[in-house]
Amino acid sequence: MTPSLGVCYYPEHWPEETWAEDAAHMVRLGLSWVRIGEFAWSRMEPEPGDLRLDWLDRATETLGAAGLKVILGTPTATPPRWMIDKHPDMLAVDANGQPRKFGSRRHYCFSHAGYRDESARIVAILARRYGANPHVAAWQTDNEYGCHDTVLSYSDPARRAFRIWLAARYDSIEALNAAWANVFWSMDYRSFDEIDLPNLTVTEPNPAHVMAFRRFSSDQVIQYNRMQAEILRAHTDAPLIHNYMGRITEFDHYEVGEDLDIASWDSYPIGFLSDRLEASDAHKQAFLRQGDPDMQAFHHDIYRRVGKGRWWVMEQQPGPVNWAPYNPAPLPGMVRLWTWEAFAHGAETVSYFRWRQAPFAQEQMHAGLLRPNRTEAEASAELRQVAEEIAELGDVEPARARVALIFDYPSAWAWETQPQGADFDYFRLVFAFYKALRSCGLTIDILPARAPDIAGYDLVLAPGLMEVGAPFVEALQAQNGLVVLGPRAGHKTDEMATILPEPCPISELGGALLLVESVPPSEVIPLQGGGAFCHWVERVAATETVAERTVAGDPAVLRKDGLAYLCGWPDAPALGRMLRAWCAERDVPTLALPEGLRLRDTATHRFVFNYSAVPLTWDGTQIPPAGVHWEMRK
Repeated sequence: MTPSLGVCYYPEHWPEETWAEDAAHMVRLGLSWVRIGEFAWSRMEPEPGDLRLDWLDRATETLGAAGLKVILGTPTATPPRWMIDKHPDMLAVDANGQPRKFGSRRHYCFSHAGYRDESARIVAILARRYGANPHVAAWQTDNEYGCHDTVLSYSDPARRAFRIWLAARYDSIEALNAAWANVFWSMDYRSFDEIDLPNLTVTEPNPAHVMAFRRFSSDQVIQYNRMQAEILRAHTDAPLIHNYMGRITEFDHYEVGEDLDIASWDSYPIGFLSDRLEASDAHKQAFLRQGDPDMQAFHHDIYRRVGKGRWWVMEQQPGPVNWAPYNPAPLPGMVRLWTWEAFAHGAETVSYFRWRQAPFAQEQMHAGLLRPNRTEAEASAELRQVAEEIAELGDVEPARARVALIFDYPSAWAWETQPQGADFDYFRLVFAFYKALRSCGLTIDILPARAPDIAGYDLVLAPGLMEVGAPFVEALQAQNGLVVLGPRAGHKTDEMATILPEPCPISELGGALLLVESVPPSEVIPLQGGGAFCHWVERVAATETVAERTVAGDPAVLRKDGLAYLCGWPDAPALGRMLRAWCAERDVPTLALPEGLRLRDTATHRFVFNYSAVPLTWDGTQIPPAGVHWEMRK
């Protein structure tokens, strides 16, 4: 696969006489894809039924004539102002009961039937008009589902839709009462019409109620996206894409991806460092202008699986952004590094956001490839260099890893619903395992929990997996490598009830769970082998299967043949030590990489990335700050 480059462009923002020169400039830089249209509904339809698509016809023709392939976005993330007059109850409502007013974007509620119909109408209009257009080579549905906390809506339409969803799921109110254990606190319902949304309660609502609402809300996103995909497929053979976001877990991305051809995501490494990552001040200072060394890679691997092997970066940060608490500029070379790291993880295309920095509106402080005056910004030189390197390097072929990590969206909802400790966050837990694996120099595959294909992996890790159901157990039984579960794996049913008599992994290993405790950052539980448990600890009674103990003598790791269970959340030293031992047992080579240096193996190349702000040496080669090195695989 030969990688390609793209850019996000907004022809409606600029005078039409500049479009052709912009297109020619894009081609000179080495770009071959251009995304348009995803925010332009008010220019496509300024009044209800008043369609004005001639400008979009001309923009598509101008870009295509220059040799660019167009990705056309459906404009449903930004319904125009007249839509609110037509459907005043379409606005999403936050957990405090406040409607999300018009004035920015993503203000619709997924459950509003009228807005779904309007979305279907505009998508069908575009699909019929551009489905066979030779310049439209891909389609993007909507934009960034879940961004700005917009999946969970507590509106009247959501309440009505939730009740219908519950009736379909449980069939009878008696079954729902039993499943939710509504005997507790006298919460029994007499009909589905009595059930409200789980917000504004005096204290915490029933976790089964919350979890049902989370599943419902995810299903609303899935159905909304499916509606768009089905309309598009009736008129085009071009691939369908959605651009997901970083650390957004409010809906099941795997399920959305089943209706699409390619997964993409919007990568903003420096913004995410300060906005979406738990890390020490020293860590954030060390990577202030580079981003965390593992955050982008983690999402690359998630979306590679969401896309069933086909994935892109739809928006790559090219300079300072406008939305983080602080917005420093990248180190020279970082845009090139981020681009090559995506390609090393199997990306087909990396597209930069945006072409020209806007001199107006909310994102005018967000850098582009061009400055507002149309001169090239710093990232353009790095993009040009990448384009030249692609021509020299040729194909980059992905390879199956020897280590797999399970990531599961329902588990994220479960532990947000009932964290039992301020520090227990599912994303944070799984990401800690990913970082530890990467610091060992390993390449990782990420898999879903639902009937995962884990056969053939030497090591499979599944921390924090809420439910260990029959398909997962069947997969375990067919696995010849080592599977490590825990902490907090298999503790709940799908209705958020405690598994009785024991959580599945612990019972399989002959143990009994006595209690769990969450501890503050000031408290750690030292381990005999080195390092400690932090955040979360489980007291387990076991004898024959204890593989490691705490300093106090309590079981820390249970192990029998190819199954192991962690009885707590290991800190970085403990986790690194354990992973190296498990990999050595399976003859998986590991390395002790310096902070900031990361590797990625493909079928054709080994890539080395220096996220550090100082030069680092790899295998006799000095790699500069923000540097990339590659070598052919033997």
